[in-house]
Amino acid sequence: MLPLSLLRSSTSLPMLVELKSGDTYNGRLVSCDAYMNLNLRDVVCTSRDGDKFWKLNECYIRGSSVKYLRLPEEAVDRVAEEEEKQWRGQ
Repeated sequence: MLPLSLLRSSTSLPMLVELKSGDTYNGRLVSCDAYMNLNLRDVVCTSRDGDKFWKLNECYIRGSSVKYLRLPEEAVDRVAEEEEKQWRGQ
């Protein structure tokens, strides 16, 4: 399982993204590209200190600024299903 295939199968799932700056973004993945740039919707942004919050309808996060991603376990199940479909030729 490649990280990019895991990320692509997580479309519409909630995720947490922490940036190198310390800010965090909680939202649902709309899309991603080969550079792991992310488009999120229904986003809550939290400052690095945790004292400021912003609600955003959508946002774009550059992949090179991402420190880590937290995905639900359902994302792993989705990847396994998609890989199984590919092996079966569907």
